[in-house]
Amino acid sequence: MTKAAFLDRLQALYEGPNGAEHYGEDVTIAEHMLQSAEAAAREGAPETLIAAALLHDVGHLLSEGNPDDWHRMHDAAAGAFLKNYFPPTVVEPVRLHVEAKRYLCARDPGYHDRLSHASQVTLKQQGGPMSEGEVSDFEANPHKAAALAVRKWDEGGKEVGRDVRSFADWRRLLEAQMTV
Repeated sequence: MTKAAFLDRLQALYEGPNGAEHYGEDVTIAEHMLQSAEAAAREGAPETLIAAALLHDVGHLLSEGNPDDWHRMHDAAAGAFLKNYFPPTVVEPVRLHVEAKRYLCARDPGYHDRLSHASQVTLKQQGGPMSEGEVSDFEANPHKAAALAVRKWDEGGKEVGRDVRSFADWRRLLEAQMTV
């Protein structure tokens, strides 16, 4: 698939019915990802991380069937979907953003209480806080810092009525990151 065709597919997913879902939050999944990208851009993040913030929940847009199953595996689904089009500097923070939440819950006792209610619920579906062995593995991952950054922007991207750019406005940035 060409870059343009893949970006068309992504845009259709954002603008489709799954993009309009709320999954327990006050904003739609598409609004949430757009807000996350804006937060990354405001902080002056590298374009690879802005792209990761924009794409971190794309697995939800691919979902079919039981939403609880997709809460558990949307990160892996997104990684598999993106890996042939983007470099690891984009894909790995997307794939690891749930692990970052689990890590932070294991390492920062107050982090769980700062999560949105929906993120607290999905945390249980995603395995809860990491075990010590999982923490060690995550800390050794070269994409740990990037995943933690995406996680921060993820939690900050849930404000009703925030003015953000559309997916179409981010296409040029995404295209510049693509490897195909």
